[in-house]
Order: sequence, then structure tokens, then C-alpha cells
Amino acid sequence: MNIGVNLRKFRYTCGFVTSVFKSRFNTRIIQVVNMGLLTEGSPLSWEETKALAEHVRHHGIEQFINLYSKLRDRTGDVLKWGDEVEYIIVKFDDKNQRATVSLRADEILPQLQEKETEEPENVKSLWRPEYGAYMVEGTPGKPYGGLLAHFNIVEANMRYRRVEASTLLKEGEVIMSITNFPRLGCPGFTSPPYSPTPDRGVTRSHYFPDEGIFPGHPRFKTLTANIRQRRQEKVAINIPIYRDVNTKIPVDDSHKLEPGVAQPDCIYMDAMGFGMGCCCLQLTFQACCINEARTLYDQLAPLCPIMLALSAASPIYRGFLSDVDCRWNVISASVDCRTREERGLDPLNNNKFRIHKSRYDSIDSYLSPEHEKYNDIPIVHDAAIYRRLREGGIDHPLALHVAHLFIRDTVSLFSEKVHQDDKNDTDHFENIQSTNWQTMRFKPPPPNSPIGWRVEFRPCEAQLTDFENAAYVCFVVLLTRVILSYNLNFVMPISKVDENMQRAQRRGACGEQRFWWRRHVRAPAPGDDYLEMTVNEIVNGKEGAFPGLIPLIESYLSGMDVDADTHCSVQQYLKLIQRRAAGDLHTMAAWMRDFVTSHPDYKKDSVVTEKINYDLLKTAHGIQTGSLAAPTLLGSSTTSKTNDDIPNAIRRMLSKDCP
Repeated sequence: MNIGVNLRKFRYTCGFVTSVFKSRFNTRIIQVVNMGLLTEGSPLSWEETKALAEHVRHHGIEQFINLYSKLRDRTGDVLKWGDEVEYIIVKFDDKNQRATVSLRADEILPQLQEKETEEPENVKSLWRPEYGAYMVEGTPGKPYGGLLAHFNIVEANMRYRRVEASTLLKEGEVIMSITNFPRLGCPGFTSPPYSPTPDRGVTRSHYFPDEGIFPGHPRFKTLTANIRQRRQEKVAINIPIYRDVNTKIPVDDSHKLEPGVAQPDCIYMDAMGFGMGCCCLQLTFQACCINEARTLYDQLAPLCPIMLALSAASPIYRGFLSDVDCRWNVISASVDCRTREERGLDPLNNNKFRIHKSRYDSIDSYLSPEHEKYNDIPIVHDAAIYRRLREGGIDHPLALHVAHLFIRDTVSLFSEKVHQDDKNDTDHFENIQSTNWQTMRFKPPPPNSPIGWRVEFRPCEAQLTDFENAAYVCFVVLLTRVILSYNLNFVMPISKVDENMQRAQRRGACGEQRFWWRRHVRAPAPGDDYLEMTVNEIVNGKEGAFPGLIPLIESYLSGMDVDADTHCSVQQYLKLIQRRAAGDLHTMAAWMRDFVTSHPDYKKDSVVTEKINYDLLKTAHGIQTGSLAAPTLLGSSTTSKTNDDIPNAIRRMLSKDCP
């Protein structure tokens, strides 16, 4: 490969040009945390919030209409993108061979944010709170751009974040990018230890204490209490147990604690923390214009189940091996604020809609007009809001999308934000938009901001190592370039995407399940034709059916000049994805499952004991730091050429060609 780079080859559709590296814009593109918009102020009670639900809806719609009318024709924004990685602070007690979560995020976070406060334009990382008092979220200090060389920065920046956070830890503490702490909700799982309070507090859980919720921002406890009160009962999460030869059914006494709610053959959980206390890996992309953002939203939606299966990393809940590999349905149930009427269990009387999904779930419709015919499931929406959006000049599919989001009530409102200027504020719109936690999120520009139209890709589970997280990030970003450059079409009926989402979570899905996929993806396609394929066939190709995502990426890269280090790193990342998809390497979920079932203390009863959990996390941490090999998880080599800066040769060329 040429060490130099032909800058003209990096021009993308609608103005994706190489000057993106030199152009700066507000880094908030990747600062909004997974939990949604973080607003400072005094939280209102549920009764006060409920009374203002229509007020928020009405003004939120007016805000969106005003924003849309101002920015619908905005074009020329350049590719910017960034990742979000969430981490858990784990504490090891080597003497007693126990592992717990350390509730010190509120101590650590202000120290992590000091550099940003002092010099916001010159930091390498940004840090934000997450739901758990044992969690933090890290992002790059500024977005990446359109140069292929930026792919070589990602892993180095992730390493920097991990080291930066690790310097603030106490003896025995480590920071780990694991999707779920395996014994979350077991007695004494926190450090310091706290007991749950099922008869009082915001959670009222039998297993998860209120102290496990991040205390530094009122949003998190407010959301917890309001979701429970809106639902008119606690959330109920039932995940099927993995049935080994000695597995007991009923699993435990939860069916006695919550008769009729806790299912005897399931791992029962009863708190928002079991879902929102999980970690994930997310990406945000800035598009050149609204149409390109809608295209990326639609084309990436069918990829969500595939990436969920490929990144599977959470087979253990509340100290039990489950029969699923992923967190998705756990989180979905953990924030399900629908009433019995809305869930279809009682006739509609006090509520307006029968709502088919939790507010955390897969998307229900595509956004581009040319993809309307694939919206083949009922799109429950507020007809009055839809009419107002259409009157405001918004086309049918986008109006339907927003009217669907707005069937939800706000579940967190601050007194300081009740009255807003609808021409210049968007907090009411974002209040509801950001608490619809779906596989994809369509994100309008903030008002009076240089930030453009964006999409967020949300299904991936957090991976153990920075190498893996960088590989998954670069793979998805490269796919966006391939989709736009080759004008590919991955769209299929939404009902098939929904079916794939459920298949993706099953035990061993990455190697054993088959997923609906589009046969003809290049335009012009001879017609709509779908077949069921394995992850391996989708990623690596199936002769006579589908070329494969990796071969499409390699074809795209073959037309690019790229520096040697970036080429080496990207090839290593693609090799990991290829081998995971082919089954040559385990997913993290499969690796964890194998570790537990082969542990000498395992009784073939689906129970992950304190000792097994300790050994599992100790080994995982050794793999994370590179002190232990993991040939079944990572292969023989995970050595990339990652560097925290772009090569000098490219920097010199930029300075000449992009004054």
C-alpha cells in the first residue's frame, strides 16, 4: 500500500471531504449519555410530571417543527463520528476470593472531568455519568473524521481512557468494559455492601439497593421512581434459565416473593438497575444532510440484530447462567413503563394506546420515503400529533416516526425546564426523544449549533478489550462508508428485523441461529428477495446468495490509498470480526459460558457462585490487561499498529492541500 494518501479519494457523498479533520465542532455530538438528556435542576414528582405530560408533548412537537423548518435544507456537513464505551468498577477481595462492584463513580467522575473543565478544547477524553453508582462512560475528546487514518486512533484513545480512569482507583479496584456484572443483585454484590429495601425507596427491589444508582445526578433515581409509578407496579424481568442436568426448577424463591409475576423457570429481576446497570458500546455519526441521515438510519437498522449476536457478551444474570447471550430484553423490561392496559392485559380505559413494545426496543419504522413499503408492522401513533407535524411541513414517514415516539409520556421533568422558548429550545422534544431507547436513534441538530443531522447505532454489547471494542467500532463505521459509496440496500420488512432481534439473543446465536437477510443489495436490484442466513454467511459471504459484509468492505478499501499502520490495524480488526462470525473464535458470551461450565466448583446447576465469579472476572481482567492469553476468544494475536495521532506524512499533506 502507498504510505501517502490520495486525499481526493476520501470525498464522500454530499460533501464528506478531507477537511473534516481540520474543521472543529462542538464535541457534544458524542456527549449525550445513554440514559438520555442530562438536565440540571430540581426534579418534579411523578404526579407533577404526569400533570405536565401533554404540555411537554405539545411544546416538544412545536420545537421539532421549528427546528425542522430551519434546518431541513442544511447540507455540506462532513463526516464526524465517535464511540461511547461504558465501564464497571470492579473490586477484588483476593483474601476472601470475592468480586463486587465498587460504588465510587461519584468520587471518580469529578476527577475525570477536571481536564475538560479546565481546557475543554484540548482533552483526549470526555467522561459522563451512567445509571449505576459503579459505572462511568468514556468518549473521545473530539470526534473522529473522514480520513481512514482515524481508524488507527480509536484503539489508542480507548486505551488512554482506560488508563486514565485506572489511575484513580483504590487497591483492589479495576475498571472493566464488561456488559454485565455476573452477580448483580446477589447478596453483598456492592462495595460497600447495602441491602435492598423492597418496602420503601425508589426501586423497591428484593435484590437491587437504591445505593446502586448513581447519586450524583437526580435524573437516575427520578427515572427509576417514575417508571415504576407510571407502570403502577414494579418492572418485571424474566429471563429463561439455562437448564443443566442439576438445575433446580423453580430457580429460587422469587416466585414466592412475587407470585404470578416471577416465573418459576426464569431468572427474575425487579429493578431498572438490572438493565440500565449494563454496559454497551455505541456509535454516533454525523451525516452531510437530513436525507443521508435517514438513509443511514434505515440501512443500519437490519444490521442491528447481526451486530447484537456478533457482540454477545452477557449470559449471566443475578448469579445464574441464563439461556440467552445478550442484554437487550433485560434492559427492555427494566424500563418498561407501560401500564397493564397499554400492554394489552386489561381493556383500554385510562390509557389511549395499546403499545406493543417497551420504550427500550427495536425501531418500528424506516424514515426514508422509498422504504415506506417495508413498514409492515402496526405503527401506533398519536393521530393529532401526526396531523400537526404534517401541517408543519414534515413528510409522512418522518411525521409517523415522531408521532410514534410521542405516544410515550415524559418520565423525568425538571421544574426549571417546564417553560421554554419553542423557537430556540428543544429540551421538551429531547425529553421524549432521548427516553425512546431504540436500536437506532435519529438525532436532529441542536438549536444554534454547528452540529449536523446524526444517527446513533445502539445494539452492540461492550467487549472485554480495547482491541475488540475498536474492531467493532471500525467495522460499523466502514460499513456506513460502503453503504453510501456503493449505494447498497439492506432494508427488509421491519417484521423480519424484529424476528432477527429475538433470534440474536438466544444462546449460541452467533454460530447457530439463522437470520433474515436481503439477497440483492446492490442497485438496481432485480426485486425483493430474502433468505435465512447465518452470521458467518452475512459477514463473510455465501456463494451465489450474498457477497458478505467483509468482502464488501475489502472491495471498498482496495480503491483507497492508506498508510501502512492503519492498513495493518484495520486488517487485524476485520480478521477478528471474520473469525468470530465464522465460529473460529468465541463471542464473550460463549467464552464466559465455557469458563463457568468447566470450572471445578461448578455443580451443573446453572449457579455462578462467589468463587466462580471471582475466578471468571480475575481471568477476564488478565485477558484485558494482556497478562493472560485467550486463544479461543481473541486468537493468537491482537497486536495492531494503533497510535494516538495520525501519521506525520498525512498531517503534512493535509497542511498542503487543506489550507
